[in-house]
Amino acid sequence: MITIKAVGELLQTAQTLSDPLFDEWSQDTRQGVQKLIAKRQRDIQASLDEAARLDNLLAYERQLYAQNITLIAGIDEVGRGPLAGPVVTAAVILPKNCQITGLNDSKQIPKAQHQAVYDRIMTKALAVGIGIIDNHVIDEVNIYEATKLAMLQAIEHLELKPEHLLIDAMSLAIDVPQTSLIKGDAKSMSIAAASIVAKVTRDKMMADYDQQYPGYDFAHNAGYGTKKHLEGLAKQGFTDIHRQSFEPIKSMVGRV
Repeated sequence: MITIKAVGELLQTAQTLSDPLFDEWSQDTRQGVQKLIAKRQRDIQASLDEAARLDNLLAYERQLYAQNITLIAGIDEVGRGPLAGPVVTAAVILPKNCQITGLNDSKQIPKAQHQAVYDRIMTKALAVGIGIIDNHVIDEVNIYEATKLAMLQAIEHLELKPEHLLIDAMSLAIDVPQTSLIKGDAKSMSIAAASIVAKVTRDKMMADYDQQYPGYDFAHNAGYGTKKHLEGLAKQGFTDIHRQSFEPIKSMVGRV
């Protein structure tokens, strides 16, 4: 009789839930075989679900493809809420109908998977632009305007001129047709790609700042107001990368 291990290897060749192999081996009464059948079916269903999710993420891009528009730049930001560090944006142009496994709104992807998804994006993207506006400019113009400046900077840094912009919840004063999508990183493949690129870029910057400014736990909190960050502020005061227009730094500046 064929071994359970051999059955498992055979079941790996099944690519659809209707594969005759499942009917054939469902007659095998060994518990190990039945577990392997159930696992392979779960894996196939998970692949189907992921393919459907990725297909849905291309809905807005497909509307533009139908108008013969293919150079679509997805644009997103990260870092509007932290107490320290820059706001970082990314503009990403993907090939037509490009699907990237695991890509989603960056907040929905486990942090341990960010780098792998980022690498897949960078391998497939036609063009990537990064925008970085530091805390001093944020303090001068406010975070909303600074985010716009960073998005415009990211577009300028693209090696290809986009024909249309898909932007997460923003409108930009630029002579390029654009669509603003609320929660766009969960609705558009291009914006989701920009979300991950911006996130990984900024996290690396904040990890570097953690070496330069120890005691605030920047490597883990990315500048957000966590308990350890606030404790660092209370013990050591603010640094040159803290946003002085944000509380509690704003009140601390007045006491200096």
